[in-house]
Amino acid sequence: MSSTASEGPPWEPDAVSALNVDFPEASGEPSLARGHARARRPSIADVASFAGVSHQTVSRVLNKHPSVREITRARVLAAIEQLGYRPNTAARALASGRTKTLGVVALDSSLYGPVSTMFGIQSAAQRFGYFVSVVAVHSIDRVSVTEALSRLSAQSVDGIAIIAPFTQAHEALSDLPTGMPVVAVEGDPEADMSVVTVDQVEGAKLATEHLLGHGHETVFHVAGPEEWLEARARVAGWREALEAAGADVVPPLSGDWTSRSGYEAGQVLAKIPDATALFVANDQMALGVLRALYERDRRVPEDVAVVGFDDIDESAYFIPPLTTVRQDFQRVGAAAVHILVDQLRSGTRRQEHVVIEPELVCRQSSSPRSSPATAVTRTKGVGLG
Repeated sequence: MSSTASEGPPWEPDAVSALNVDFPEASGEPSLARGHARARRPSIADVASFAGVSHQTVSRVLNKHPSVREITRARVLAAIEQLGYRPNTAARALASGRTKTLGVVALDSSLYGPVSTMFGIQSAAQRFGYFVSVVAVHSIDRVSVTEALSRLSAQSVDGIAIIAPFTQAHEALSDLPTGMPVVAVEGDPEADMSVVTVDQVEGAKLATEHLLGHGHETVFHVAGPEEWLEARARVAGWREALEAAGADVVPPLSGDWTSRSGYEAGQVLAKIPDATALFVANDQMALGVLRALYERDRRVPEDVAVVGFDDIDESAYFIPPLTTVRQDFQRVGAAAVHILVDQLRSGTRRQEHVVIEPELVCRQSSSPRSSPATAVTRTKGVGLG
């Protein structure tokens, strides 16, 4: 390593004097003492001199290069902290042609899925040392996406992730910039581009098969909006599981992902005696369903078993706690960022399709049904108590 010869004792007096830094005995804190040093921002050369290493070594530490010894890395990081050094991102962008910024086109929504996906991307980007610039759009249509891409291109982002859960997104993504890494998150698995998605069909199958396995003759479904790819995939998985089991397929009711729409669907389902098992396309709608069942004196899970989708933080505290299908949005975000960063580092542009497997989280809302004899025995036991 070219910096080996200069990696000597880190706190030599000449390194300190080169920076015009005094270390008062009383405080132990550095103060810029002479001339115009107080106004000057510490540079990478200052850090190198202070730490007793070369500026190439400091650069490798800043870029998290694995070839730097841990003791040297610790020394450089200590110098950076002591001097208050902050990398000049504009200068680095000019030198490298990279801004270390990823652009994200996201739906302007408070829905759990898109918001959690956004957080997953931001968290992963930070781990890779990238900033994130977000453009929120009201809909994923061609005009909105084109305008968003123009704004991000003006910021010279290095790559773009588009959270595109709608059926019309395929057309909207037809004018993507060439030569720039792009990934669709929760996009169409058949799209002619890199895509990261959760296996929604498999998640719906897990929920439906779980309910059928508890002795229910069929499973009713409250679906999400038809224009959402996730809603369509969950309907498909639910239908496939029922058909594979030879169970009746009752036309699903539709909601709009909100608790209110779930409540309205639940009011209908609560009046159907044969509706003993419900698969609801997201947890927010499941909350509304639970309220409607409660108002009609349909007990959960004794009379009706309910399974949701998403595993929002509150689902464990519903009454009763909700069985649901968990989507790992941190993994989704990490996979999307990894695709972008890998292509940036390698200089290649290739299509990658990553599918994240969902997980069934079993709680009290779908506990196994009691047989009639057992139920009667329990009732008698209570009465005789």
